[in-house]
This record gives sequence, structure tokens and C-alpha cells, in this order.
Amino acid sequence: MQPHIDGTRFGSISIGGERFDYDVIIRPDGKVKKRKKKLSKRVYGSSHTISLAEAAYVYEQAGGAKRLIIGSGQNGMVRLSGEAASYLADKGCRISLAPTPRALEHWNRATGKVAGLFHVTC
Repeated sequence: MQPHIDGTRFGSISIGGERFDYDVIIRPDGKVKKRKKKLSKRVYGSSHTISLAEAAYVYEQAGGAKRLIIGSGQNGMVRLSGEAASYLADKGCRISLAPTPRALEHWNRATGKVAGLFHVTC
């Protein structure tokens, strides 16, 4: 069961009544984990482009989710690299990418085997 995302503001996200002051991954089983931004920072020098390595890690954590909702930050600064997008497409995982305030609306309406990655700043 996926947890309800209560809201977000710059630097935090509230999920199921609990506040997180860092980027998160939400697995299809509802577990919330800290995002491993280092996987993208190593390649791009920033966590604003999701690398192939990070996409593979998220997909592994998602247990074969059919959909990945990405909150691209309060101002929509995060992007998916071409390699990451291709990898997820090859796995049959649809991507929904939107600024985090809008992405949480997608999350709260989503059904089925869905995972999320939410950037909470920029």
C-alpha cells in the first residue's frame, strides 16, 4: 500500500504524517528510503540529472514497478538522463516527471505497482 503524501515545501516532504528533510524514494510496498544522490553526483557533479546508475538503483528498490513518479524539485530542476530514460523504458517502466508539488498529486491518485523519487529543493 502506498503512503499518502501530505505535502511538500522547500527542503522537506511530509509522507503519512512524517516529515523528511531530504530527497526520498518511495517503494511500491510503501517503505520510504533516502535518495542516493551520490550515484548521479559522481557522473554529473549534481543531483539534478538522474544518472543510469541511480535509475537502476531506484528500479531495483522499486521491485519492478510499472510506473515511476519523479518529483523534479520545487522549481522543476531535476531531469532524467537519456541513458536513464532508455533503461527504464527497456524495463517497461513508465515515467511521470513533474515539479514535486504536482508530482505528489500524481502520486496520491496513482494505482498499481508505482514507485516514487522526490527531490525536495530547487
